[in-house]
Amino acid sequence: MSHEILSVLEYMEKEKGIDRADMISAISTAIVGAAQRGVGAGQEIRVEINPRTGALQAWSQLEVVDSVSDSTSEIHVEKARLINPEAAAGQILEKEIDPAFLGRIAAQTARQAIMQRIRQFEKDRIYDDFKDSVGDIVTGTVRRRERGDLIIDLGKAEAVMPPRERVPGEDYAIGDSIRCLLLKIEQTNRGPDVILSRSNINFVRRLFELEVTEIADGTVTLESMAREAGYRTKVAVNSKDPKVDPVGACVGARGARVKTIVRELGGEKIDIVRYFQDPAQMLEEALRPAVPKNIRLNEAERRIHFEVAEDDLSVAIGRRGFNAKLTSRLVGWKLDIAKEEMEAVGFDQKIAQAVQGFTMIPGIDSAVAEQLVGIGLISPDAFEGVAAGDLVDAGFTEEQSQDIITKVQAYRQANG
Repeated sequence: MSHEILSVLEYMEKEKGIDRADMISAISTAIVGAAQRGVGAGQEIRVEINPRTGALQAWSQLEVVDSVSDSTSEIHVEKARLINPEAAAGQILEKEIDPAFLGRIAAQTARQAIMQRIRQFEKDRIYDDFKDSVGDIVTGTVRRRERGDLIIDLGKAEAVMPPRERVPGEDYAIGDSIRCLLLKIEQTNRGPDVILSRSNINFVRRLFELEVTEIADGTVTLESMAREAGYRTKVAVNSKDPKVDPVGACVGARGARVKTIVRELGGEKIDIVRYFQDPAQMLEEALRPAVPKNIRLNEAERRIHFEVAEDDLSVAIGRRGFNAKLTSRLVGWKLDIAKEEMEAVGFDQKIAQAVQGFTMIPGIDSAVAEQLVGIGLISPDAFEGVAAGDLVDAGFTEEQSQDIITKVQAYRQANG
């Protein structure tokens, strides 16, 4: 038994890097637990393993008493004095046990303890190996799918990319190489899970930092970013050096730098604009090629009311409202978009007209109509391509959103 334990201790120390003292502690604790549940039921047992020889020693711990009521935990004072002449009632006496008494239990338990310690060591190692890489880009190989999750081999460990962290439309086959952001390490009952992401905005941020040397050295800064994964990313950049054009630095010669990032993102569009502290200037820059007019700022609510020409309206709002949402996130203000009226009609009157148009739809009251107009949906026709999730983002409940869309669609069908 001692030879087996010594061999295991040496192997674990050299091959796995597990400290010998840790293994001895794990094995001793496991043997004590197994013995107390088995042959030594009811006894207090202490086990020691010699780290140099692997020799196993064990003792049962007994209370010295004048009258024995439980022989598994007590010993009469006269018998105790045969072991230790100075024993007295109330003391705890350790009586050595023949290791053979533990026998097969010790061997089996030692193996179990070793396997358990190896598993725990692997879990601890995963955390230690990757804790300093959170927020960095890592490269791995797609191994398999489990309950919708993509399992990716990073070499030292397997990582998980949940559905929510994948880009819509992207698909990977087993064996494909993949680059991802190491998003976080989650502690679970099974141990630490390394979570990867390709949809997180910081994935794009790190790609820019790796590709654009001016960002890496701090000359150019990424002041603001907004992303709808798989559709478009907007980036506002600034320069600390007046001689360096921040947009040009990010785009690169003949667009080489940004093209590399776009390829990594599977063709996702990237808009790079110059950053301005003034929200009105930032809006004009971010909304290009659409041109905002009659801009009004509501500082208290951080809202920007503006108009665009009819031809620019679809560009400003974008498919399913994505462009307006991205612009709002990039600027940091909520946007109220209206179509520019050629007639001399006041802004408030235009809002009132749009609200009135919605209240003509059965079941939509003025409060709901005002809220719809406030997020840029200025007419039933503007609902083209709008999904319930878009209204949820604007503050409606899921039930309200679905109800509104149903009523608007019915109205549009009835009115051609």
